Amino acid sequence: MTGKPALTLYLAGPRGFCAGVVRAIEIVEMALEKWGAPIYVRHEIVHNRHVVDGLRAKGAIFVEDLDDCPADRPVVFSAHGVPKSVPAEAERRNLVYVDATCPLVSKVHIEAESHFRNGRQIVMIGHSGHPETVGTMGQLPVGEVILVETVEDVARIGPRDPERLAYITQTTLSVDDTADIVAALTARFPGIIGPHRKDICYATTNRQEAVKAMAPLIQALLVVGAPNSSNSRRLVEVGRAAGCRYAMLVQSAGDIDWRAIEGVSAVGLTAGASAPEALVDQVIDAFRKRYEVTIEPIVTAEEHVNFKVPRILRADA
Repeated sequence: MTGKPALTLYLAGPRGFCAGVVRAIEIVEMALEKWGAPIYVRHEIVHNRHVVDGLRAKGAIFVEDLDDCPADRPVVFSAHGVPKSVPAEAERRNLVYVDATCPLVSKVHIEAESHFRNGRQIVMIGHSGHPETVGTMGQLPVGEVILVETVEDVARIGPRDPERLAYITQTTLSVDDTADIVAALTARFPGIIGPHRKDICYATTNRQEAVKAMAPLIQALLVVGAPNSSNSRRLVEVGRAAGCRYAMLVQSAGDIDWRAIEGVSAVGLTAGASAPEALVDQVIDAFRKRYEVTIEPIVTAEEHVNFKVPRILRADA
């Protein structure tokens, strides 16, 4: 006997890195290998401090504006996507650039442009100021994309022509919350056109479903992820909505509030799509120092998605 209290740690599967995040990190690493340091990256390549600090140590310099990029060094655009004005400005300055936009975000961009060509104004379900939302809205002229964040927003918008509308969504939203907003849109605008396939990405959906599956079994939920990571924050919200009396976002094991979970015997653990597995391992180790831990996987899906890096970085280019 160790004298430590017993605790079951339910480990969500899938969790952590998605294919778009893996690709984005690979793009920065391959750019460093191809061109040497420094490489400039516009915005955090993915929303995780651990990942960003690791790439910074290898020679990546993170900036928020192309004006901060010198003309003689390559620049990478983050996985969240950028407005069309950004690559246009890079071309005007003759910058070498690599676009690390997640292909599933690019799919939404293509949808928006298609609707625009067909004369439809677009309603985007997303979070104001999030780089993915800014990038998607920036694919089209000002006024062609109307942003809604809540069901209440749907009642307030005034589209140019209620009969000529389409909707798209940010890829990292809560599946359930988005469904409510879509229902409100279709109720107010019966002719509105949605995407052929859901915009919310497979990784976001899968991670939320795993949390819902473990929620009845646990007394507390920890989500490893960054405060500015939309999909990580949604996992916390999904856990609370599913009945977890305590659900908290932690960037690392050092953020765990042990007093808040004192006396619990079952904890759920997951990670946002931009959180590396090393951080999950650190959390597990921290629990093992305090508890006699039994790990129980909760696997609701298997993921086998891979995205190619841009041709400019491939050996066959």
